[in-house]
Amino acid sequence: MVLIANILLALAKIIELSDGLLTIYKYILLANVIISWVNADPYNPIVRFIYRITDPLLNRIRRHMPDTGVLDLSPLVAFALIYVIQIVVFDTAIQYLMTSSMSLKLRG
Repeated sequence: MVLIANILLALAKIIELSDGLLTIYKYILLANVIISWVNADPYNPIVRFIYRITDPLLNRIRRHMPDTGVLDLSPLVAFALIYVIQIVVFDTAIQYLMTSSMSLKLRG
């Protein structure tokens, strides 16, 4: 029982790591929004890195959104999707795995 409990605990830690990576992605997405406001140099390596990381997701979202002219709402949708994934999926999974792990450790 202790082995299964430790496996569940390890899975919870992996999900926590994924949650942290999504938080970092949110900050990179925020940097993309700020760069679009200040009109930064597109040949700057940091700007190119940010665009290379965020554009695949934002382009997929833009494909499914109506044209709003100069106002790009795709980062807002991306933030909402990331928050839903973090709160609904990750937090629920972490809570379930942690409580299951603790109950198995107490039994055995």
